[in-house]
Amino acid sequence: MKEKLEVLALVLGFIGLFGTIAVTALPTWKVSAFIGANLIVMEELWEGLWMTCYRQIDIKMQCKAYDSLLILPAELQAARGLMCASIALVFISLVVTGFGLKRINCCADNMRSKNITLAIGGSLYLISFLITLIPVSWVGHSIIRQFYNPTSHDAQKRELGQALFIGWATSGILLVTGIILLVRYDKRRLQEDQLDNEIYLMEEKNVPKQDTVYQLKTESSLYKQKEYV
Repeated sequence: MKEKLEVLALVLGFIGLFGTIAVTALPTWKVSAFIGANLIVMEELWEGLWMTCYRQIDIKMQCKAYDSLLILPAELQAARGLMCASIALVFISLVVTGFGLKRINCCADNMRSKNITLAIGGSLYLISFLITLIPVSWVGHSIIRQFYNPTSHDAQKRELGQALFIGWATSGILLVTGIILLVRYDKRRLQEDQLDNEIYLMEEKNVPKQDTVYQLKTESSLYKQKEYV
């Protein structure tokens, strides 16, 4: 069961990686609101981090990349950098987490080093959760504020696009992944501390040296067996 949780975290990490890539690539961060004149003309406009897509009724949608970064609103400019950083961070988290799994031959099978590696992977997932949540929520807040702004024209108002909802779901997956890994690290650390305490109590007793070495090997093997259960 314990090992299945770590495998689940790895699978969720892959889903989070694909989710961040999809959110960054999709042009549906902002979509046109069908209100006022737009309801009659039936214009459809998508705005993403890299391009805009425009279509009128019975016309195939055409997409065009932005001519300059400076024409983007501040929230989209920041979202570009943050989402690219999130993709890189999630990828690094996946690699670090893989090294921390028990079944992976890494760290010379040193469980203490693997535990630390697992904790680092969980922490990186939590950081990537924040880096993904901030730009998505920032853009969403900007859309809602402009939508209810009475001074904005109907043609300037936008609605929340699919990319934002995928971004919120992806950030939730990254949060769950980080929590799972940190909980597993805490459980591993408690088992490791328990084994250290048992070894210390054995040394406190006047146990012959040969028996002590035998007991240490026995306890170490038992600890590894518990870890793989």
